[in-house]
Amino acid sequence: MIKKFSFLIGILLFSLHFGQKKEQLQQQNAELKKQIAKINTDLAKTRNESKLSISYLTSVNQKLALREKVYNNTQKEKRFIEDEIYLRQLEINRQNRELAVLRKNYAQVLVNAYKNKGVQNKVTFILSSKGFGEAMRRVQYLKQYSDYQDKKAAEITNAAVELKKSVEKKRRSAVEKENLLVNQQKDLTTISVERKQKEQLVNEFKKNESKLAGELKQKQTQSKALEGQIRSIIAEEIRRAKAEEESRKKAEAEKIRLAKIASDREKARIDAENKAKAEALERERKLAEAEAKKAAEFAAKRAEDERKRNEEAAKSEASAKDEARKIAAKKASDDAALKSREAANKLAAARAAEAALEKKTDDDKKAAETKALTNYGVSTSAGNNFAANKGRLAMPAYGTITHRFGRQPHPVFKNIVEENNGIKISVAKGTSAKAIFPGTVSQIMPAADGTKTVLIKHGDYFSIYSNLSSNTVSKGQQVSAGTTLGTVAQDFDGSFTLDFQIWRGDTPVDPLGWVSN
Repeated sequence: MIKKFSFLIGILLFSLHFGQKKEQLQQQNAELKKQIAKINTDLAKTRNESKLSISYLTSVNQKLALREKVYNNTQKEKRFIEDEIYLRQLEINRQNRELAVLRKNYAQVLVNAYKNKGVQNKVTFILSSKGFGEAMRRVQYLKQYSDYQDKKAAEITNAAVELKKSVEKKRRSAVEKENLLVNQQKDLTTISVERKQKEQLVNEFKKNESKLAGELKQKQTQSKALEGQIRSIIAEEIRRAKAEEESRKKAEAEKIRLAKIASDREKARIDAENKAKAEALERERKLAEAEAKKAAEFAAKRAEDERKRNEEAAKSEASAKDEARKIAAKKASDDAALKSREAANKLAAARAAEAALEKKTDDDKKAAETKALTNYGVSTSAGNNFAANKGRLAMPAYGTITHRFGRQPHPVFKNIVEENNGIKISVAKGTSAKAIFPGTVSQIMPAADGTKTVLIKHGDYFSIYSNLSSNTVSKGQQVSAGTTLGTVAQDFDGSFTLDFQIWRGDTPVDPLGWVSN
């Protein structure tokens, strides 16, 4: 029984795990197929525009990689189904054995019932009882025997139904596996076709290697020249920024000096204006302190007198005269205590007035200092926060990244190594490049091939957008994030590619560490 229960639990756990994993694989494949469909659409659009472009080859490679992921997921799914069919067959075998045992037991019950004909003839069996009690026991026995037969028959029926269900589930899994195998074969055929397409594309590249390599080297020469211009412009920007910063600091220091003089003058006026008030309040406080001290001493004396009167009255027999003295002493003590409290309150008010005047003087001085700094134009603005947005900046244009930052081997011509100061993004025809962050257009640089480069300054950082066919901004213009800068131009290989860079001072950095794609 324990073995059977453990087996059932194992089947249940496997089915649950299988269902979850299978669903995950199917969801992944659905998403991968969406990506493949999008790449196919993009390839159909750019096939005539860029027959021998790195962008086109990159998309083909991406599609092939996605196809292989789909195939691998299908392989995993097939293994899950095979495991399920195997475990289902084990379950069917177990159920067959149980059904055989149930049928054998039930057959034995029927044989025994046939041999015991008295039990078959229920009326005779009951009437042949020796007494009423025995007759009732025989009725109860016949009922239990009948129930037992019904129970065994029901067990056989239920076991047969469960067996039929298991066989049907196995059949469905087998059909699912067959469909999966058909789809796998289609995937393999498609992968084979796309691999041939890639090979043909690479062969086309190699046939045109000398031409494409020459154009690539020419483009690299132009890029080097552009890099030299960018470095010169950024160096000049840094030099100018340093000079402006030094000049600003000197001007700021002079403003602060003049503001301090004006502030000190105003503070002296405030001190002089409040001096008389402070002296008057100090006199009042001192008088209140003296009065409070005197009142407290007088109250203490009266309280002591009252205590002595009470003691004397307690020692001698009280008389009307003693009672009058006692009452008079208490009244004098109460009056003295009241005057002491009034004097203490007056002293507290005097001290509060002094503190209020002191606070008002300090506040007036601070206000005078702030006003002087404002009047002299002392800057309190926050610095540039480009660096604080690292990893959250938007892409300048959305498409396929064909070239990454740094020293990279050419994807086809292995003897050519490219040095990239940024990334290259292959986009659809007519796509515009957009500013990634607020800044100032530092320079618009025309290239020998007619394209434009826009350089934007963001404090200590620069963003650079090259290979634009046109520009919609001008030098010195303030731009915000998302401002359109120009349209991306067609590259020498027929694709439309934006060359995008980010520099920290005079050092290029990997844009993919800054933008969120």
